[in-house]
Amino acid sequence: MFQYCISSTLTPLEGAPAPDACILTLLTSEELEQKPRIPGVEQTLCHTPASRSAHVCKAESHRNYLCGTIVTPRHTRGQAPITFGYLLAPGRIILCDDTGVAHTMIQRLSREDPQRESGIGSFFYEFLELLIAKDLHHLQELEDKLNQLEDAALAGELEDFNPRMTALRKELIGWIRYYTQMDDMICEFQENENEYFSENELRMFRMAEKRIGRLKDEAQALRDYGIQIRELFQAEIDIRQNRIMKILTIVTTIFLPLSLVAGWYGMNFINMPELTWKYGYPAVIGISVLVVLICLWIMKKKKFW
Repeated sequence: MFQYCISSTLTPLEGAPAPDACILTLLTSEELEQKPRIPGVEQTLCHTPASRSAHVCKAESHRNYLCGTIVTPRHTRGQAPITFGYLLAPGRIILCDDTGVAHTMIQRLSREDPQRESGIGSFFYEFLELLIAKDLHHLQELEDKLNQLEDAALAGELEDFNPRMTALRKELIGWIRYYTQMDDMICEFQENENEYFSENELRMFRMAEKRIGRLKDEAQALRDYGIQIRELFQAEIDIRQNRIMKILTIVTTIFLPLSLVAGWYGMNFINMPELTWKYGYPAVIGISVLVVLICLWIMKKKKFW
């Protein structure tokens, strides 16, 4: 468990906090289950959601506290989902994190030493801003992957298109869902039912809401772009199938007269003079070749290929 004092700087807490100090407490789900004694939140600590039980981004306003969870589409290097549980009370913030990501983010905020207000809303705004700081770069990477898929589809490299596109589509849907839930969560903050946040902090949340809205629009644009690439892929498939059918049609058309000749002389009637004519076999071969050449010339002239 780690504790920090939130003021103009974010510093580790040593000793007992001042009565009017704003304190940040960071702990894991296991530590939360042990119900540690934390001054100022003795009655509300049990309402802090555990990180490992988080499934969506949400905020729930109650009479004496504001709690919720944050679930990001990101994963750690060990493929563990990055999730947080939080509880906000007057002068107190509880963060539950099992991956160590929140601790890393708090250390970064501490090193940057911003001139923040000494309030829970100011810290939570900066925490959210840092959480989405690299999202635009990641969306740009997804756009690059979509561009590669588009180039591959135009080049006729269609073998592994569907698995790659399906993975990108699912990832984009996850980001859109994440931003939608984050937007709803921040809207709950802006309602400020418990009056925990100052006017300046509400202004910060409005800024975060607008930024999340822009990221959501970008993710939706990429999803629409993916739909267009899938349509392009289907068009390339149709063109390839049409080419195959065109070749089969040409071959069938060319050899249809030969099939007629073969069927005609395969009847073997007694009075068919060509059956006993010594030049009958070479004549049929010549006629067949002539028919093929005439068919090819007609198709070339009509620009059938």
